[in-house]
Amino acid sequence: MGYRHKDTGPRLALWMLVALGDIVLLLVSAGLAAPVAVLAVVALVVAGVVAWRLARRTTLAGRAAIPVPAGTRRRA
Repeated sequence: MGYRHKDTGPRLALWMLVALGDIVLLLVSAGLAAPVAVLAVVALVVAGVVAWRLARRTTLAGRAAIPVPAGTRRRA
């Protein structure tokens, strides 16, 4: 009975792509030009990913700064 490590990293799921496509369609139906709507959605997604990564980086750096006594470390 082996244990397989599941990849729980973030990934762009299919439902996220569908939701982003729906947003583009709503913007186009509201009268915005299609290329402008696509660029606006892509810019918002990129800004969100950058903000998420920056927030995660500071969180991980804060955890790494905590010293761990040598006797409490576990071996894998």
